[in-house]
Amino acid sequence: MNNKSVLRNLGLSLVLIASAFLQGCGLFGGSAGDGGELVGVAGREGWYMSVPYGMISVPAGTFHMGQADEDVASSQINFNRQVTIGGFYMDDTEITNNEYRQFVTRMLEDSSSLGRDYIMQELYPDTTVWVKDFVNHMGDPMMEYYYMHPAFDDFPVVGVDWEAANFFAKWRTDYLNAYRESLGEFPMPAFRLPSEAEWEYAARGGRDMAKYPWGNPYIRNAKGCMLANFKPGRGNYFDDGYAYTAQVAEYFPNDWGLYDMSGNVAEWCEDAYNPASVPLVWDLNPTFYDENEPRKIIRGGSWKDIAYYLETGTRAFEHKDSSRAFIGFRCAMTYLGRSAGTEF
Repeated sequence: MNNKSVLRNLGLSLVLIASAFLQGCGLFGGSAGDGGELVGVAGREGWYMSVPYGMISVPAGTFHMGQADEDVASSQINFNRQVTIGGFYMDDTEITNNEYRQFVTRMLEDSSSLGRDYIMQELYPDTTVWVKDFVNHMGDPMMEYYYMHPAFDDFPVVGVDWEAANFFAKWRTDYLNAYRESLGEFPMPAFRLPSEAEWEYAARGGRDMAKYPWGNPYIRNAKGCMLANFKPGRGNYFDDGYAYTAQVAEYFPNDWGLYDMSGNVAEWCEDAYNPASVPLVWDLNPTFYDENEPRKIIRGGSWKDIAYYLETGTRAFEHKDSSRAFIGFRCAMTYLGRSAGTEF
C-alpha cells in the first residue's frame, strides 16, 4: 500500500471516529431532541414587525413614477415609468425641532469634549440659514428662536444637511435597538432616508398618476382653503396661513396618512441626483447611488416654493453639505416579511 492510500484510509478513519463522537453528543441526531428531522434552529420564533412610534405602513405596490402633469419647466428628467416598491414604514410627518433636539441632546450627553465640538459643528442645526438664504431679509428673529424656542417645537427642523440627516437615522436605529436588546428582542431594520421612488410612491398615497398628494388638479379645497404650505403667488407667502413653515400635520394627510408630502419643507432622499437616472435604475425598488455625486435628491417643495415644486413628480436637488431654511427630512424603514399592509 502506497503512502497516498495510507493517508486516505487514515483520513476516513478520523472522519468516522469524529462522526461517531458527534452523534454521541447529539449533533448528528441522537439526543438532539429533533427526532433526526430537519426542523430548523430553535429559539428564533416570535418575530413581529411592529410599527415604530410616529410611523405609518406603506403597502407594497406598483405605480407610474414620473411627471403626473405637464412638465412646465421642460426639464425632461422625469419621464413616466412603471416601477414596483416593496413595503416599508415612513414617518407620518417631517422630523420636528423637538425630535431632532432629543437626538442632539443624547449625542452631547454621550460624547467627549472633542465629540461635542463635532456635534455642534456638523450635526447641530445651522440656525443662520434664516439670514444666509435670503438677501435683504429680516431673518434674525427666526435665527434666534426657530430651533430653540418651545413655540416652534412641533415645526419641521431645518438647517440640517444630507449627511446630518443620515447620521440622525443611524442614531435612531441604535437608540431603538439598544432598548430592544435590553428586552431580549430581535433588532428592527435600520431607519434611513427614503429612496426617491419610495418618496414619490408614498406621496401619491395609492393614487396613481396623482398630481398632488390629495389628487388633481387644484391647490385649494371646495371652501377655498389652501391644501399645503407654499408660495401661492408672487410676493404672497401667507394665503395658506403661514409666512414661513407650519406646524407638522397642520394640513390634511394623503390617503395613507402621511402629512406635508407637499410643501412646508422639501425633504432629503437617499438618491444621488442624475438627470438621466430614471432609465438607469431597475424597475424594482429603484435607487440611484453615486458616491462621487455631491448633489442629492430633494422632494416635495417647501413654504417658499411655487406650486410646480409641490407636484408628486417634480424632481429637485441640493448639494449634500448644504443646509437650508427650507429643507428637512423624514425617515423610512424597510418592512421585513409579508408586504406591509397586504392581506392574502
